[in-house]
Amino acid sequence: MHSFDAAKTHFQRFGLAPSFRLDTARLEQSFRALQAEVHPDKSAHLADSEQRLAMQRSTLVNEAYQTLKSPIKRARYLLSLQGVDTQEETNTAMPVDFLMAQMEWREAVVDAERLRDVAALDQLESRMKHDTRELEAHLAVKIDDERDYAGAAQLVRKLRFMEKLAEEISSAYDEIDN
Repeated sequence: MHSFDAAKTHFQRFGLAPSFRLDTARLEQSFRALQAEVHPDKSAHLADSEQRLAMQRSTLVNEAYQTLKSPIKRARYLLSLQGVDTQEETNTAMPVDFLMAQMEWREAVVDAERLRDVAALDQLESRMKHDTRELEAHLAVKIDDERDYAGAAQLVRKLRFMEKLAEEISSAYDEIDN
């Protein structure tokens, strides 16, 4: 087993450049290779201390992979590497039009659930996914091209709203199915 450096960034660990735009196929390939190398089963014959180290390495690789695989987690991580806090818990200031749109989304989800209108939910989910992809594209520009980390942090906060909306839509589907 080659030397494992816990101080590496998640990107370094997988041999990737630190960027929001990511070659997901390469991430997946690197993850599988690294996971095979650090999997705890490989160290089952070793002393307890070595087994614990192997478990820590495996956990670190899994956490790094989960972070880079998710666009919102990857953005948060990239911003944290730049010393930028996305302030998702403390900074709820959003443009009025965005907040109004969020209220309309939520009302539409509640109405669709109440009316058991799967077609309306399908339409809302499709729009939500489209808007999320658009936000992610803007995030790539803010982080990778413009290096506008404050602007990117606001987009992460908006993405968090979209993430919550996706959860509400999913819950509405579950409610209708029951």
